Amino acid sequence: MTAMSQVEGSGVYVAVERVTGSLSGRKGSFALHHTGVMERGKPSLTVTVVPDSGTDGLAGISGKLTIEITGGKHFYELEYTLPDSR
Repeated sequence: MTAMSQVEGSGVYVAVERVTGSLSGRKGSFALHHTGVMERGKPSLTVTVVPDSGTDGLAGISGKLTIEITGGKHFYELEYTLPDSR
């Protein structure tokens, strides 16, 4: 979802996505919540793991995702923690 203001260069977007895959040899999925704010052309982005959204081997995951745009290309880094295996 997005919303723009009457001031040029200001607005917001929010999104939720489900990620499925393997991390540290553990398979499962989790959800990410995006909040992007643009204030008079100055961007701010927060992408966090939705609490308690991890499934199967990724149950209990927490963390955040950073997105860097360099030369028009997107680079992603997921910083996360997982509980000890049971």
